[in-house]
Amino acid sequence: MSALVIIPTYNERENAESIIRAVFALEEPFHVLIVDDGSPDGTAQIVRDLQKNEFPGRLHLLERSGKLGLGTAYIAGFRWGLERGYEYFFEMDADFSHNPADLLRLLAKCRDEGADVAVGSRYCSDGRVENWPLDRIVLSYGASLYTRCILWMPVADPTAGFICYRRKVLETMDLGNIRFVGYAFQIEMKYGAYSLGFQVKEVPITFKDREKGQSKMSLHIIREAMLGVIQIKWRGLVGGYSKKA
Repeated sequence: MSALVIIPTYNERENAESIIRAVFALEEPFHVLIVDDGSPDGTAQIVRDLQKNEFPGRLHLLERSGKLGLGTAYIAGFRWGLERGYEYFFEMDADFSHNPADLLRLLAKCRDEGADVAVGSRYCSDGRVENWPLDRIVLSYGASLYTRCILWMPVADPTAGFICYRRKVLETMDLGNIRFVGYAFQIEMKYGAYSLGFQVKEVPITFKDREKGQSKMSLHIIREAMLGVIQIKWRGLVGGYSKKA
């Protein structure tokens, strides 16, 4: 079993070492790929030191020249991992809003229970959020409800960013045709997989707001997601997510 946990970072020096150690403390032999967008706070150096001194062969670093967006970071990570033969690919935040222990449950949903995409869900039965203000909960849940109404995709948390993909999903999808970079990227990836006939299943999680560092959330990202859903729907209808022969 080869499983790659992809963690995009930008100014995450307060969290980088802790999240890496938490993943490597799990019973499964996960590998970690940090995709760092030129963090000026020295995040990449922390990763390089751990890579050299403690986790050679399991910890990997992909450095990019600047802040290029969440979606492009994950696409770069997917391509990196596909070239190296990984079978399972995970998206996870660096700030502990996703519990690293839940990687095991996402993996089990794909490896043992037949899902092609496993989504760590805040809004399915038994999922929840902690330490969020009411206005953010309303905004997030409202965006999810709006997305479900437009796409008719059976996923309660379409904007979720804690996910496991089987290799065959990423090999089948035309990753070059994924257009969005923020919350809409998460929606587009799930809908692309769903529109291609892959099984998308949810795993209830508890999502906690970050305790260290600054949130990357912005009104621009939210607006992109709301406006992008129509485009995502159309692209799925015309077969825009499958690779052309």
